[in-house]
Amino acid sequence: MLELDHFNHGWVTPALSYLMSVIGSILGLRCAFHARAGERPGGWLIAAAVALGGAGIWVMHFTAMLGFAIKGVTVHYDMPITLASAAIAIVVVWVGLSIVVRGSREIIALPLGGAITGLGVASMHYLGMYAMRCAADIHYDLGLVALSLVIAVVAATAALWFMLHLDGYPATLGAALIMGLAVCGMHYTGMASMHAEHGRHDAMPGGSDPMQLLTPLIVTVTLVTMMLIVLVGLAEIDSAERAAERRRPVADPALAASGRQWPRQEVGAHRPRPRAEPRR
Repeated sequence: MLELDHFNHGWVTPALSYLMSVIGSILGLRCAFHARAGERPGGWLIAAAVALGGAGIWVMHFTAMLGFAIKGVTVHYDMPITLASAAIAIVVVWVGLSIVVRGSREIIALPLGGAITGLGVASMHYLGMYAMRCAADIHYDLGLVALSLVIAVVAATAALWFMLHLDGYPATLGAALIMGLAVCGMHYTGMASMHAEHGRHDAMPGGSDPMQLLTPLIVTVTLVTMMLIVLVGLAEIDSAERAAERRRPVADPALAASGRQWPRQEVGAHRPRPRAEPRR
């Protein structure tokens, strides 16, 4: 039995993976909020899927895998399969969000969307593990695999519930911190289920070294995250201005009931003088 090291670089990779999961969750929840509040949710649902499925889940997974090593064995990754796992994470999150946002009955849409999203996230994880290329035979403990599936479904359902019921910034931050723990818990539970034994061949594995993927990963994630931050920031400013406009008091109660307002007058504008009473 070969020794597995999930913290090859210490606590740096777990801390970074948790941070990325929290950032992706915050952006995903805010995008989902605007999808619920807007008249055309399609674009916001895609943005939420990229933020939550891409940054919050897949980037967390890949960052954690940078700290994974098998003692005495070189580990590489098959790039097409690795990218396919990223696509799966984004697509299943988009499907789950679409079911919940557009569903008419929460009691049906929430469990269905959570199950699809959770099983899709677990599929992403194990497809990413299948992308490993090394001179070792990999086996999995089915009990821990099943536990990781349960964690993934529960975490996905909780994320969708947060998306439906939480609007404020403190609530969003708290939900993102919980979601980050859940996603990381699912990942490391799945990793704990893995065992490696000496393979029958010692040839150098194909694929790419994980450190070779680090630079393009950092560049891509940084650009996508900055774009999402700008997009969400502009939407938040617009929402705040609209809310302030709705709270602005009106001059006449009758007009307030009708939803209209007196036109505002500029400072120094001419106002008609009241007529003087005729002398008797």
